[in-house]
Amino acid sequence: MKIKGIILLLIFTSIFIKCKKNVEENSGTTLNTSKVMPNAGALKIACIGNSITEGTGIKDTENNSYPAQLQKILGMGYHVRNFGVSGRTLLRKGDFPYWNEPAFQESKDFQPDVVVIKLGTNDTKPQNWEYAGEFVKDYQVFIDEFQALDSKPIIYLCYPVPAFAVRWGIDNDIITKEVMPKIDEVAASKELEIIDLYMVLEGKGEFFPDDIHPNEKGAKIIAETIAEVVKKKNN
Repeated sequence: MKIKGIILLLIFTSIFIKCKKNVEENSGTTLNTSKVMPNAGALKIACIGNSITEGTGIKDTENNSYPAQLQKILGMGYHVRNFGVSGRTLLRKGDFPYWNEPAFQESKDFQPDVVVIKLGTNDTKPQNWEYAGEFVKDYQVFIDEFQALDSKPIIYLCYPVPAFAVRWGIDNDIITKEVMPKIDEVAASKELEIIDLYMVLEGKGEFFPDDIHPNEKGAKIIAETIAEVVKKKNN
């Protein structure tokens, strides 16, 4: 009986671990998983984005995604959370709109002091960019959602990183010639600062093993670039 009880306990433990893993994988949000524990009252940063924010293709995402590296760089006075969801678009009529994700509401519930938005890469896919005329308006309304928060966050818009080949329909020409100018228009209309992640990674294809997603070294450059802007504004 004792052996049977131990076996049952092991089975239930295994089921619990598997269920917990499934919930985490399907939540669409990677929480602050850095080894750095923020201080009470730390400045809260919400990283909004797609697979590049989430950390797709990076070994040890919990420590090497750009939000995780941003947490390490900024230290205990900041609380960085990763709200990246793979494949998502800024466009509401895109194939997988970020608007429909639990992470969108969770990022607002977080009541961030700083919001870093890095969307637009998946919008360049043909099935999404047919709605290009709605990109600026959708982005403005997206920003409105965060500007309405009680925390009144500082909001930064990021240029997408380069795409070093046309993959999954993602097109670098559309990023540079159409998406980035539209982000300029949005930033001007909302009087927001742009963080240029395109320029800092241009010509660094060696950090993009699949031509679209940066590895941990590319993610480090993203984190360092964002950290520099955030620290300058908050020091």
